[in-house]
Amino acid sequence: MSDASINASPSRIASRQDEAGFGDYFALLKPRVMSLVVFTALVGLVAAPVPVHPFIAFCAILFIAIGGGASGALNMWWDSDIDRIMKRTRKRPIPAGKVEPGEAMAFGLALSGLSVMMLGLATNVFAGAFLAFTIFFYVVIYTMWLKRTTPQNIVIGGAAGAFPPVIGWIAATGDMSVEPWLMFALTFMWTPPHFWALALFMRSDYDDAGVPMLTVTHGRRATRVHILVYTILLALLALGTAFSDIGGPVYLAVALVLNALFLMGAIRIWRRDEAASEADNFRTERGFFKLSLLYLFLHFGAILVEAILKPYGLGGWQ
Repeated sequence: MSDASINASPSRIASRQDEAGFGDYFALLKPRVMSLVVFTALVGLVAAPVPVHPFIAFCAILFIAIGGGASGALNMWWDSDIDRIMKRTRKRPIPAGKVEPGEAMAFGLALSGLSVMMLGLATNVFAGAFLAFTIFFYVVIYTMWLKRTTPQNIVIGGAAGAFPPVIGWIAATGDMSVEPWLMFALTFMWTPPHFWALALFMRSDYDDAGVPMLTVTHGRRATRVHILVYTILLALLALGTAFSDIGGPVYLAVALVLNALFLMGAIRIWRRDEAASEADNFRTERGFFKLSLLYLFLHFGAILVEAILKPYGLGGWQ
């Protein structure tokens, strides 16, 4: 072996180590967010009053998931500059140097086109078009416009994350009704208190990146008040949904317990001052954030149970 080849070997090895792998591209899809998209879309599809063939249902959820992942990749491409600054995001594939921004953009665009086309073919054109609108809303309306211009970014932009159950419903029925929009509203109203709780204990990230989160523009005291107000409105909506066609006694029992816990958590956050929060490293806020993840999952899980029980005369208000 020549000296030149020996000297070149370490750099070649390093180059191979720096090449993006499957895990890096999968991380671009924001798998945690995608899991929420998949679950809520599945609930929307199953809760619809039209039975769907299992294979078509599988394809519908798969392509909705791919569309959600495509949105995540395009979001990471556009936000790669601030992702490098924020502690929470600096290990993502682009700021970590695993994936080039252009590659992420191409990857996201390709998956967007594939998911929209295939969902339209597998179910109906309306579902494909609504998925395309959802991707556009998340990438253009929220990521490119709202996120860096207004403290209402997560309020309005949260609609993108609330659309999947509507898409699932449309994939099954080909049209809309009140019920999928109740599921939409549940996620839409849940998003601000969920995200603002995170912002309370991650404020320095948004300060450093110049993102006008409510904690940055209005302060933590105002954010705590907003969390309480939105939680009260969310509780009213969640409990009201129990008496709709997608609700029932199972859902009502779950909603009563979860909203009582959520309201108590929001009140505790509202009562806190900054000295107490700093002293225990925002333990109450972190606990509320973790509860918020369980909150949405169990509400949609209860809707799913009601839908599964209905054919047996057990679900809903028979």
